Amino acid sequence: MSKALEKAIAAVERRGILLVFPIANRPEPRSLWSELHPRTVMRWQWDENGNPKVHALWHLREELARSRRVVYSKWFKNRATLFSKPVFRAMLGELLGRGDLVADLGREARMLLDILEDDSPQSTKALRRASGLPDNRFQAQLKALWSRHLIVGVGEVDDGSFPSLAVGATHLLFEEDWNAASRGVSEADRAALSAALEGSKAFAKEHARVRDTIQPEAPMADVIYGPLEPRRRR
Repeated sequence: MSKALEKAIAAVERRGILLVFPIANRPEPRSLWSELHPRTVMRWQWDENGNPKVHALWHLREELARSRRVVYSKWFKNRATLFSKPVFRAMLGELLGRGDLVADLGREARMLLDILEDDSPQSTKALRRASGLPDNRFQAQLKALWSRHLIVGVGEVDDGSFPSLAVGATHLLFEEDWNAASRGVSEADRAALSAALEGSKAFAKEHARVRDTIQPEAPMADVIYGPLEPRRRR
């Protein structure tokens, strides 16, 4: 494993959550670019005048996803986001503890997840082709799955003029971490998540927003008998 990859993994594990590239070169939310090149302004240029550091990080992003040493997602504003495994397990555990992550998803999002349940990972290009969805609706449904950590990225597939991201169902590709999250959030993972969110108001706000979209599961008595009427005082 290259020194660049090891250094990037260490940065993700230290911070807990990082975008790959900064948003408009702002320090918040944190990015892998700002961790690796803190004194360099990022300019998105791909011609001969472009910064080779940008090109190198683009390729490193794919290596990180493929390594599965960290978790790659499009979680924050549909931008490439990296999680340490403890933070990812804690986030996922909090969501799973709140309710069913799939029950209130739309039909199209569930269809995409079903396709990935049968075949993971696969390229986004192949997934869109299998779904039959137009690109705008396909991207919207993927975003819903990314936001709840139901899918992850694990590299790229060379299936055209430009490689496509390889995506798959989280519980298949990170089965051990999914099972751990399903059993509840450990104290160590909870501490890692708290530290990561304390370091970024933007990430904390996004996690709270996603968590609040999940409908809490009703107590079993409510499922069987319906909500109990409050007892009237005599």
